[in-house]
Amino acid sequence: MTVSSKTTSKSRRRPAPWAWLIALGCAGIPFASPAAEPLALQGIMKDLGKNMQAVVDGLSREDYATVEKAALAIADHPKAPLGEKMRVMAYVGTNAPRFKTLDGETHEHAMALAKASKGGNGEDAIAAFGKLQSSCFACHQAFRKPFKEHFYGKAETR
Repeated sequence: MTVSSKTTSKSRRRPAPWAWLIALGCAGIPFASPAAEPLALQGIMKDLGKNMQAVVDGLSREDYATVEKAALAIADHPKAPLGEKMRVMAYVGTNAPRFKTLDGETHEHAMALAKASKGGNGEDAIAAFGKLQSSCFACHQAFRKPFKEHFYGKAETR
């Protein structure tokens, strides 16, 4: 019985299947058709919106416990799964630092809002909320429309 050179040569190993998935993700090639299913990011954003509404409601009623809870949920929002994160970062490309900066600012402002709310300081809470809204708005202005068009198609209105 002879041994094939394929089985003895370590230099001819095939890359692990996940390596191809990473390569495709980094190349910006979607794993499925763009409209196949919503990104986890879409659900995360919907939850962030609900928490922002809870902040507004809590501030209007001076219910700082509700504001603090919602602000902490915003600050510590779930992250997209790794594969999706890779697709998004591949799409964002050279704008990735801006995207990450805006996410970081959102976290910081939400934490400031939670801190002000915990102390029952309405003026500081409202000021922190204004900064939080501004960071969300800046990200939406820069990324929301292009994301929707890229991942869901131009005809899609979500």
